[in-house]
Amino acid sequence: MFTLNQLESFIAVAETLHYGRAAERLSITQPPLSRRIQALEKELGVELIDRTGRGVELTPAGRAFLGDARKILGMSDQAALSARRVPTGETGTVRLGFTGSAAHSVLDSIVEATRARLPGIDLVLRERVSGTQVEELRSGALDLGLLRPPVPAGAFETSLLQREPLMLAVPADHRLADSSRNPTITDLDGEALVMYSPAEARYFYELLVSTFLDAHIAPRYVQHISQVHTILALVKAGLGIALVPAAATAMEVRGVELREIDGIEARPVELFLTWRTTEVEPPVLAVRDLVIDALGRENSLSRDSSA
Repeated sequence: MFTLNQLESFIAVAETLHYGRAAERLSITQPPLSRRIQALEKELGVELIDRTGRGVELTPAGRAFLGDARKILGMSDQAALSARRVPTGETGTVRLGFTGSAAHSVLDSIVEATRARLPGIDLVLRERVSGTQVEELRSGALDLGLLRPPVPAGAFETSLLQREPLMLAVPADHRLADSSRNPTITDLDGEALVMYSPAEARYFYELLVSTFLDAHIAPRYVQHISQVHTILALVKAGLGIALVPAAATAMEVRGVELREIDGIEARPVELFLTWRTTEVEPPVLAVRDLVIDALGRENSLSRDSSA
């Protein structure tokens, strides 16, 4: 099989049509250059250079082979560059999980920053509820997750990316849509409420249950749903009101008013970037560091995000 040195030597001769100048370009003497060309011709079984005339000319076979030789050498250079980039995390595939609400708060910034600063990274995005993300992070189906707490301690490391308030979502014709005053948490007592699923949206479910208990109120749960955009659709349909993260304002659902609510400020919604403690893949670490740098609200990393 021919070597890359042989291809490089043939290309140099073909482009200069002069053994001396080709040898000078390659920083070698003419005898080894000639031997490389001869070995290449022997391997291919054809003459590439016509040596019968006074100058150096390519044979028809040589002219046909020149284009392919350049392609092969170029592919070799690109392969070497790609291999050198992998240890630094400049190229590779990273699978990032995200919740539906995260898509409207931080995901666009992450995608934009990755494209700008790590263009060699292929970012594969997968929408998952937080519990499914934990399972797929553990199995290796995901590399990074944008999820809600709690995250099991020990198996994962986390960085807090965002804290945002809960807001009240009400139909536009609802009494609590009145803009003359902010609704309060006690206004929700007895109201029909579209609630989060205790299984698929456990974080939101437990957050709201504890909030209602502390405020000594009891809304009426009319549905249990896992995704914020579906909750807003049910609010629009008049099924009830709901509490959603502030990122939902970006969804702009017509017929639904999002109101700040007094008495709930001490219970912000948290979003964490999460990865396995055993993660060593450079592309994953590169995206992790980029996300923390671009979006992290907290500089410290924690092995236990439970709060």
